[in-house]
Amino acid sequence: MNANLVLLRKNGSHKTFALPRALTVIGRREDCDLRIPLPMVSRRHCVLRLNKDSLELRDLDSRGGTFVNDQRVESEVTVRPGDYIRVGPLIFVCQIDGVPKQIVPPKKAAPPPSKAAAKPKPKKAPPKSAPEDSGSKLDADLSDLDVSDSFINLDESDSDLEDLKNA
Repeated sequence: MNANLVLLRKNGSHKTFALPRALTVIGRREDCDLRIPLPMVSRRHCVLRLNKDSLELRDLDSRGGTFVNDQRVESEVTVRPGDYIRVGPLIFVCQIDGVPKQIVPPKKAAPPPSKAAAKPKPKKAPPKSAPEDSGSKLDADLSDLDVSDSFINLDESDSDLEDLKNA
């Protein structure tokens, strides 16, 4: 079985990461197999276990959680081709043996139906200055990913103080 994680970006492009071994640890630490140096990602966030006929994902008690198809992983779950895996702010598509062939972003959830008897909410005043969309900053950071092997290089150094203390 050949498994890949395909990183989705807002601009529609994507980057494929082959799972390097039977057990692949995803996290912020330098010894992780797939390293994501973002503060929203735990040092050891989750692990993927590749068997001969299945791919299992387990959250490693990460602070922000690991999600498969927008469902928080509470224990070990089987990941299927086309499933969306969210680790911190990043979304990956699971690709097993080349399936799915076409990688598409997840569909946005429809807004909940409005209640007929609901009172209208008071309108808030618009902000005085429109802050830069934080999502666009992340997209800008992700746009120049320089990936060697399975390292997602968002910046040249991960200067987390606790990582330095444990070194």
